[in-house]
Amino acid sequence: MVWSFNIGRIFGTTVRIHVTFLLLLVWIWFMHYRIGGAAAAWEGVAFILAVFACVVLHEYGHALAARRYGIRTPDITLLPIGGLARLERMPEEPGQEFVIAVAGPLVNVVIAVLIFLALGGSAGIEQMMQVEDPRADFLVRLAGVNVFLVLFNMIPAFPMDGGRVLRALLATRMTWARATQIAANIGQGLAFLFGFLGLLYNPLLIFIAIFVYLAAAAEAQNAQIRDVANSVLTGDVMVTEFAALDRSASIGEAIERLLATTQNEFPILDAYGRMEGLLTRNDMIAALKETGPEAPVVGAMRTGLPSVHRRQNLTEGFRLMQEKNAPAVAVVDSDGRLVGLLTHETIGEMMMVRAAMPEGFRFGRLRRPPPMPRRP
Repeated sequence: MVWSFNIGRIFGTTVRIHVTFLLLLVWIWFMHYRIGGAAAAWEGVAFILAVFACVVLHEYGHALAARRYGIRTPDITLLPIGGLARLERMPEEPGQEFVIAVAGPLVNVVIAVLIFLALGGSAGIEQMMQVEDPRADFLVRLAGVNVFLVLFNMIPAFPMDGGRVLRALLATRMTWARATQIAANIGQGLAFLFGFLGLLYNPLLIFIAIFVYLAAAAEAQNAQIRDVANSVLTGDVMVTEFAALDRSASIGEAIERLLATTQNEFPILDAYGRMEGLLTRNDMIAALKETGPEAPVVGAMRTGLPSVHRRQNLTEGFRLMQEKNAPAVAVVDSDGRLVGLLTHETIGEMMMVRAAMPEGFRFGRLRRPPPMPRRP
């Protein structure tokens, strides 16, 4: 995620903090300073850090549960509205998603119970609800936050954990895409509710509403792609007309190609037509600033990009793109030569074309399937 920086790596997962999270800490400091001076300000910052430590543990609950099914979690990003664990791929079975989804809230349940026991069971519900009062007990407020995280995350709508639980349950009775669409529609309806309440009470709810709406829409789109990918070959979706660069080319030559075409990704090919690397527009601009136009493209290209055979279905290409977080996937023939590129743009265009196709036509060549033979 852009505008985020690495603060460490724990259990094979990188923890990142978005820059807006630092702005939240500054805002909390000034708000508490106005109430109780410097001591209250630093206590307020400490409380927010403790809350987000609980959020990190929540996300690691998801990550460790996903690892049980062989799914890695490359990174966890902390945002002002919570945490975001990025799984390399979605679980394949509804039961797996159910376990991964509930693992996070269960961590918050354990934290709240441990705090409650540490306080000797003296914390009441009314005390735990005073989360925004800096004069309330630190641990009691922290227990209240964890209870809130459980309740909020278990709302049955995307992108909350409850939405994934709902999809897992619905997917046992209907298709994955249909179950996702129902949970996403609930999530988008909830976003409108948050936005309305934000206009009346707390402007922060408006930002939460925008995040919820966009995340629910993205989840629905991913499910639609997964639903149709098994019936589409990668070769039907790839870009076949593209400009390539020789490994001896310079950054200046790459810039000329960038300005002459509409491409954002340029493959670097060897003498046999095999892909050695990929040079993106951002990589190109960064290299131009740091090394100048005479530098070779091989010094700025990305290597180790995934590849898929043109006759494999789109599911494999889409999976590799998500797992590797790659800007493109190389599509090759049986000899390993590059014959096309699979990008996010081509997948999106494929979805739009399929939605507009007349009934009875196939996507590959837009051909009508052969008629069924008539009975004698």
